[in-house]
Amino acid sequence: MFLGTFEHTLDDKGRVILPAKFRAELGQGVVITQGLDRCLFLFPMDEWTPLAERISDLSLTDPKARNLRRLIFSEASDAVPDRQGRILIPARLREYANLNGQVVITGLNTYIEIWDTEAWHGVKVQAAEDIEKAEQWEDLGI
Repeated sequence: MFLGTFEHTLDDKGRVILPAKFRAELGQGVVITQGLDRCLFLFPMDEWTPLAERISDLSLTDPKARNLRRLIFSEASDAVPDRQGRILIPARLREYANLNGQVVITGLNTYIEIWDTEAWHGVKVQAAEDIEKAEQWEDLGI
């Protein structure tokens, strides 16, 4: 389970240290890919495999399914954290998410998002404003 928000720094080679509390679940490897809202998704292998299978099972004739497949798989990169808990974020993914210097790594239960610090703060403010509206909780079935 991934919970919490952490700030880390990308090094000159584009590597980031994953939070220590996440590393045990990521030791078998991860898949990092383009996410939504200009962030990156990072999945442990045991979460990636069933997600990849569900996406692969979508109809090839459905344009939305093809676009999702393109988004998720064409930008995906697998990695195994090194002994210091670092992974390399490929340049194309760093560019997509506007990552340089400080980044925010946030746990979302079954996966992780990696954000540009400034973008994260904007998203967090908007999410807080939206979720304070009680009807939104009901709309989500909570």
